[in-house]
Formats: sequence, structure tokens, C-alpha cells
Amino acid sequence: MKRLLLLTLATLAACGTPQEQCINRNTRDLRTVDRLIEESEGNLARGYAIETVTVYEDYWAYCEQPPPAEGEPAPPPRLCLDERPVTKEQAKAIDLNEEARKLDSLRTKRKELARQAEKVIAACKAQYPE
Repeated sequence: MKRLLLLTLATLAACGTPQEQCINRNTRDLRTVDRLIEESEGNLARGYAIETVTVYEDYWAYCEQPPPAEGEPAPPPRLCLDERPVTKEQAKAIDLNEEARKLDSLRTKRKELARQAEKVIAACKAQYPE
């Protein structure tokens, strides 16, 4: 019983306090825009974007076989061709002028979201004091 209580408390602590949950829930857009700004800055610094692509590669694996009937020997193992997804990153050409315009737009949006977030953070701190 003690272990269950400790496990439950550890799980709840990992989720954050109600104040942190309120702030995280209400500033999700700001964090998304920050991530996009970081990505655009990286693209402009490199001169190209990095695209994540999933391709499927063939590989040989042992096939599943039905169990042998009673008294019969097991069939020999068989190989089958299967596919597995492989995620790769590759360079992608971008319009640097368009990327710079996008970055300026994201920075403008970030300022707007940051102003909104200040009010939300203050409300969350008032509602859930620590």
C-alpha cells in the first residue's frame, strides 16, 4: 500500500503543480511559435531546411508459422521479406527571402502571444498560488 501511495505521489509530482499545468495549458501557442522561430533561424543560418522523411526498407525475417499438428514434426523455419520504417533527415531547398519574411511574421506573432501570456500567467498564479 505504501508503494502504491509513493508511486501515485511521484506520478502526480511529474505532472506539475496546478499552477504549472494552468500556465502550460494556456501558453502552448507561445511555445509552438518559439519552436518555429528556432527552426526558421536554423534554416536561414544553414541556407536550407531539414526535412524528416520516412522510408520503408525491406529486410528478411523469420515468418510466423502455425503450430504443427500433434505428432507431426515442426516445419523448418522460413524467411519472409518484410518492411520496416526508417526515418531520415534530408536537406530541402527553401526560398531564403520567404523564410526571412516568415521569421519576421513569427516574431511579430510571438510579441502578441507574449503580451497575452503575461495576463494568463498572472491569472494562473492568482488562481493557484504556490
